[in-house]
Amino acid sequence: MNAKIEITIRPKTARDDAALVSLVLPVFRAGDTYTVDPDISAVDALAFWTAPEKSVFIAEHGGEVVGTYYIRPNQAGGGAHICNCGYITATAAQGRGIARAMLAHSLQTARAEGYRGMQYNFVVSENTRAVATWQKAGFEIVGRLPQAFDHPSKGLVDALVMFKSLVD
Repeated sequence: MNAKIEITIRPKTARDDAALVSLVLPVFRAGDTYTVDPDISAVDALAFWTAPEKSVFIAEHGGEVVGTYYIRPNQAGGGAHICNCGYITATAAQGRGIARAMLAHSLQTARAEGYRGMQYNFVVSENTRAVATWQKAGFEIVGRLPQAFDHPSKGLVDALVMFKSLVD
């Protein structure tokens, strides 16, 4: 594991678009963690990550973008008090605490925005690093979707629904 690094997390600005594409496009193209078409264009990848209903944040170290996450209502109307997030860490920065820092920031942001829970709708079961990180932070697996994800190298694998209450 690499040494942890100090990062700052801030809201995305328009000047971050190229850095965001360089983060999200390889992850989407790998096709092993997100339910996004691996052939997605750079323009569409950026549009997906920065859709109007999402608040997008950037994690930086020494002026370099090392991660990003978004937060949004998980559902509309009666489900809008629960949020959903997506996270991506730069490949070169993995194992250095970036995802944990973004998770902590997202939990703080969610509470500040009045959300009462955080739900991940479709965590690929083979994404063991993410599953372990979320569980360590108090998320529970509340559902399992058998063979719901067609993993590019492992075939059909389960997807997990994970939840954490934000109410004391």
